[in-house]
Amino acid sequence: MRTEIVMEDEHIIVCRKPAGMATQTDKIGQKDVLSELRNYIKGPYIGMIHRLDQPVEGLLVFAKTQKAAAALSKQIANNQMNKKYYAVVAAENLPKQEVLVDYLRKDSKTNTSSVVKKNVKDAKRSELSYRVVNTKDTLALIEVTLVTGRHHQIRVQMSHRGYPLLGDSKYGNDASVILSERYQVKNIALCAYNLEFMHPVTGKKMSYTIAPQSSIFGGLM
Repeated sequence: MRTEIVMEDEHIIVCRKPAGMATQTDKIGQKDVLSELRNYIKGPYIGMIHRLDQPVEGLLVFAKTQKAAAALSKQIANNQMNKKYYAVVAAENLPKQEVLVDYLRKDSKTNTSSVVKKNVKDAKRSELSYRVVNTKDTLALIEVTLVTGRHHQIRVQMSHRGYPLLGDSKYGNDASVILSERYQVKNIALCAYNLEFMHPVTGKKMSYTIAPQSSIFGGLM
């Protein structure tokens, strides 16, 4: 099993999704995290609460009961589940820290999102904050805290300001493509490294942290 179990009890499973593996897929013959966990627990139920883009690695929590799934989904709806990310961006003169607020619209036909004006139909308010952890040459390691959870949000908001993530073929620019090739970054340099939530049954605060596995992070941390 490629999915790594970080914590498990009778109500939930916290796991690390490897980069390059889908959280859930309908493609025949393609493995995904949800299917691996179903085979692993051999139980009647496994509930997907949130997901990560296929090229992204990081922490996910799944529910083993419908009651736990409902409680965790409520936390997400109320912005009570906290997620932090590390990302490597192609950037020169990147501000040390910022709060980014945009309106994003998803195009289902192309599976992309873009920054649009507030009054555009289906535009959704999107907010994140970031701080620069370290820099090297024209690379910057940033820590990102999501306030909202929109489709491709970190990738779109950073790229919109001219700071695309390494390894991002959808939202990259010439500089990020060159740097991605130079550093041999094959998956998006984005890791959901910290996850905090309240246990859906006990109410206890749960907090988990992992280190990114991609080598691009190693020289910046």
